[in-house]
Amino acid sequence: MRTLLKIRVRLTGLALAATMLLSSPSFASCIPFDQARDHLGETECVTGKVIRVKEGNRGVRYLDFCEDYRLCTFTVVVFPYDLKKIGDVRQLAGKMIEIRGEVKEYDDRAEIILQNSKQLGGEIMHLPPLPKNFDVEERGHFSAGSSRPPSKRSTYKKKGTPTLPAELPDDPESD
Repeated sequence: MRTLLKIRVRLTGLALAATMLLSSPSFASCIPFDQARDHLGETECVTGKVIRVKEGNRGVRYLDFCEDYRLCTFTVVVFPYDLKKIGDVRQLAGKMIEIRGEVKEYDDRAEIILQNSKQLGGEIMHLPPLPKNFDVEERGHFSAGSSRPPSKRSTYKKKGTPTLPAELPDDPESD
C-alpha cells in the first residue's frame, strides 16, 4: 500500500513538474522569424536559426537569419554596451534560438533589440562571457590597450651632424 502511495505521489510530482515546464516562458510558443513583421509593436517570442553574426558600425552586432540579410524581414540587434550583460554573441552562429522582446520596425524590417541574456532561449540558454581582452570599440582589435614606450626607430639618432657649405652664395633676388 505504501509503495502504491509513493508511486502516486511521484507521478503527481512529475505531472506537476511537466506542467510547470510546459507553461514556463522558455517553452512558450514562438513564432517563426519570417512572421515577426506581422507582430510589430508586440512583445513576442521569435525563433529561427542564426546564419551568421555580423559586426556593423561602431561595434553593433546583427544576428542574421537569412543567407542574404538584405532580403530578410527580421534581424536581432545587439549594441556594444549590452555585450557584457549578454555574453559572446558570436557563439550563436549556426544555432536555433528563441528571442523574446518587443518587435520593432527599422528600415522596413522587423527587429528585436537584444539587451539581456534572459531574452534568449532555445539551444543556447547561457552564453559564455566575452574574452577579457575583447575590445568592442575597435574592429578586429581584441585588446584593451597598453602603454608602450616609443619604438627604437623613433629615438634613433644618426651619428654626426649635417654639414653646410662654408660660404653661401649671395642671393641675387634679395637686392
